[in-house]
Amino acid sequence: MTNTDTFASVWDAIADTPEQAANLRARSEIMQQINAIIKSNQWTQTVAASHCGVTQPRMNDLMRGRVSRFSLDALVNIATALGQRVSVHLEAA
Repeated sequence: MTNTDTFASVWDAIADTPEQAANLRARSEIMQQINAIIKSNQWTQTVAASHCGVTQPRMNDLMRGRVSRFSLDALVNIATALGQRVSVHLEAA
């Protein structure tokens, strides 16, 4: 018989620590919201990259959800370039 662990999220399953999981979760959420803005404006990756101040290959990484390639700082900068204000909400774990 095998031991089957259960996790609250995929981030909890792949991260080594709760802190890493929280960081991955926050980056993923910001990326999803940036992606939604890009889609709602029907921008190509090239146009979106121009609005965000990044290269098209970097925008491709963002739109494909490559979380490991972005820091929180980078994502906050991209969101700000899109005219968004990033806020942080804390809740008990």
